[in-house]
Amino acid sequence: MVATFLQAAEEVHEEQCPLSTYFKSLKSPRRVRMLEAVEQQSYDIDSETLSSHGIDYLKSFPELNDYTVLAADGHFIDHACHTEKGRNGKVYAAGFIYTLNLRNGLLRPFSLITNGTRRHQEIPVLRDELKRENRTKNSTQKCLYVYDKAVTDYAFWNNQIEHGNLMISVLKENSVATFVESIHFDTSHELNTGIESYSTYENNGIRFSIVNYRDPETKKLHRFITTLPGSINPGTIAMLYFKRWTIEKAFNNSKSNLKETKAWSSDNNSLKNQMRLTAMSYNLLRTVEELSKIQDPELIHPSDKKYTEDLEKRQQAAKKRGGFVNPLFFNERIARISSYTIRAVQNAIMTGKSLSSFINALVAKLVPRVNQIGEH
Repeated sequence: MVATFLQAAEEVHEEQCPLSTYFKSLKSPRRVRMLEAVEQQSYDIDSETLSSHGIDYLKSFPELNDYTVLAADGHFIDHACHTEKGRNGKVYAAGFIYTLNLRNGLLRPFSLITNGTRRHQEIPVLRDELKRENRTKNSTQKCLYVYDKAVTDYAFWNNQIEHGNLMISVLKENSVATFVESIHFDTSHELNTGIESYSTYENNGIRFSIVNYRDPETKKLHRFITTLPGSINPGTIAMLYFKRWTIEKAFNNSKSNLKETKAWSSDNNSLKNQMRLTAMSYNLLRTVEELSKIQDPELIHPSDKKYTEDLEKRQQAAKKRGGFVNPLFFNERIARISSYTIRAVQNAIMTGKSLSSFINALVAKLVPRVNQIGEH
């Protein structure tokens, strides 16, 4: 991405930027502070833009209106070529933690894990960053983190409740917990399709909830753990975990389309700036694609049409086996940003094309909606 940017700056805009100057400023503490502020403001603007146009991928779950719901995960790329070897004579992948807002699909840098000089686990970094943020966080602002099973730490997440931080994860197979009581839920509500049980469990005096969900399509049992209050529907908890995989699509866009496969530097400040610039670039693309998709309510993106058609095929196959696809999967979902959108934005930036003109070009790619038959 860096090489492409510098090459484009010189060939297209006739602006020369010496490599030494670029990388020197990239690791500057002042530049870190500036980009931290710019990234926050950019994220706020993108969020407000999407919200003002009614884009909300969690609108089917009104009980989450008071929560910021974030899918979080570690993301690793190749270390910079000049990364020094660690004490053991080895170098490792550079790693970051990002969060993806499941309400609007926007990406945020959360924390640097390692510059590649040593192997480092992401969960201790996650805990340290949350503790740091708690010093200035308003505890009335509820933030829900959806993470893989590595995040499970009963004592830590129990302590985070008072700071307004909650979690959903998949239950580890070797987890030890004692059943306390069942939690009442509305078995007739569509949100709770596939829920077999919703219960309070305990481990060393710490209580949490466990959801048993059996997929009506595959008959596979999934078990989820959460620190959310029992007033939240168990089906909502299950669906949020399945939505967590959306962040992997963002990582795929980053590597495949933005070519973010290698660390720009081994310097920690540079890597923090790389995180922020990557997130800002992704969010620009996300915002443009989302805006293009709502220009005509009778049209949808080709990827959404394909997704719906695939769901219908799965529905027909499941019915033959005596099952059905969970109707919640037919709701709108955060799709991977299309390669066409990314190329269109890149070309518009390099050629100076107006926003309206390339939005119109994206709208021209939309197709008629598919008539859904998702009922079971």
